[in-house]
Amino acid sequence: MTVFALDPLDLAALLCSRVCHDVISPVGAIINGLEVLDEENDAEMRGFALDLIKKSAEQASARLQFCRLAFGAAGSAGASIDTGDAEKVARGLFGGERTQLAWNMPCLLMPKNKVKLILNLCLIAAAAIPRGGIIEVTLSGEEPARISVTAKGTNAKLAGQLPGLLTGRRINTPPARRTFRPIMRGSSPRPRTWF
Repeated sequence: MTVFALDPLDLAALLCSRVCHDVISPVGAIINGLEVLDEENDAEMRGFALDLIKKSAEQASARLQFCRLAFGAAGSAGASIDTGDAEKVARGLFGGERTQLAWNMPCLLMPKNKVKLILNLCLIAAAAIPRGGIIEVTLSGEEPARISVTAKGTNAKLAGQLPGLLTGRRINTPPARRTFRPIMRGSSPRPRTWF
């Protein structure tokens, strides 16, 4: 079993930082588009600005919906979540990216913690293939069903302490911040950390 101490307030701060980081890029693009609309009279530039606003609003919405399901409360204790909803938010997150999603799981109700685990494993898988590739989510077998999330792409690699954490190796210190990288890319080509 993996054991490391993380203060609940620190965990909350890390999750909030993650959500803010993922949403700031499309929100900034919306603001830029509105500024262009305010200053430009050229029809072509106004059309470009409206397209930017539309795409950025869709991107911000997709990211927030994913974070809500992957990190949020998502119903009461013991609640179930439709895997179709999980597929929808995952597809929204990866839409337009270099990373493709192969979702090989029927629509069914699963305990929310399992669905959250699947979505968080999708984040880890996407971070392991920064140049893009394919993430495959598969459900196989009868009860207990086997869930697998795999990533295939150029130079695929899990960062830092993640391999040990995923195998349940005991560690005494929390993972380094740079271990976790966002999969959601903004306009900057540089890799950025979660917080």
